[in-house]
Amino acid sequence: MRVREKAVASRSDLYTVLDAYLAALSTKDPSLAPIAPHAFNTENNVALSVGDGLWNTITAKHDYDLRFAEAARGQVAVFTAVEETDALNPACIRLEISGDQIVGIETVVARNKDEGFPFGPQRFDRKRVMEALVADEARSSREELVRVADGYFETIERNDGTINTKFWPHCNRVENGVQTTNNEDFPLPVARLGCEEQFALGWYRYDDDLRARRFPLVDTERGIVLAYGFIDHSGRLGEYELTDGTKASSPVRRPHSYYLAEAFRIRDGAIEQVEANFLTVPYRMPSPWDGRDEALSGGEGLHRVA
Repeated sequence: MRVREKAVASRSDLYTVLDAYLAALSTKDPSLAPIAPHAFNTENNVALSVGDGLWNTITAKHDYDLRFAEAARGQVAVFTAVEETDALNPACIRLEISGDQIVGIETVVARNKDEGFPFGPQRFDRKRVMEALVADEARSSREELVRVADGYFETIERNDGTINTKFWPHCNRVENGVQTTNNEDFPLPVARLGCEEQFALGWYRYDDDLRARRFPLVDTERGIVLAYGFIDHSGRLGEYELTDGTKASSPVRRPHSYYLAEAFRIRDGAIEQVEANFLTVPYRMPSPWDGRDEALSGGEGLHRVA
């Protein structure tokens, strides 16, 4: 049975509902947003009552506002940052909208200060490449965009240097507000390289599994795929060699998982920009969203590509 009976009519409608939600969140008052009584709500992969979690602790919302939508499925999302007392935390908020009500909320907040994982300096700059429209004649189908994004996940899983997708030479990736490609100032030497160069080296071989992949929002007008999943690290791998023979050591030596929200800008079948927020969760943690996305859209194109 489908959860969603009808989508909001347009991108503008979806953005209006998103704005209402963000305004309500900023004032810590859920009653100010059109949230359905039994809306499914998660924060950092845990089901919570609406009004719990970030609703209690937000002290300000940053101006950074990278948004996109898929009207046919009633999906809208934003990458932003939220201040929580003494920390500015990257956040991704995705809303499922039925008619004029919010029926699903998925929030990812990367509270790196609490993890003891300094990730900086953070910069929340506008990225025009993520906002640009793709010309009508150059737009890819939803299925093709998902295929390219899933190829990125196939490339990073047990990364051995094989490239299973395509990248533009100028591709950059931003993670938790920090650019981790073509960045001379990042502590890890691999961050000085571009997207494809990093993967061609096999740097991320310690990523054992990229599971529970979901693709609930695909904005074909902007060529953007919003994906979710988990990166599991068994901790088995210690020393290994990069594809150029350089010795490397895995930074993860105990069971560990990341939960991620990742947006891919895709043009002409290649990835041009990546925006990601991620945080540590219990090893092999399941997703409370399993099955819900399929019910929402009739099971079309939301999960891992076969």
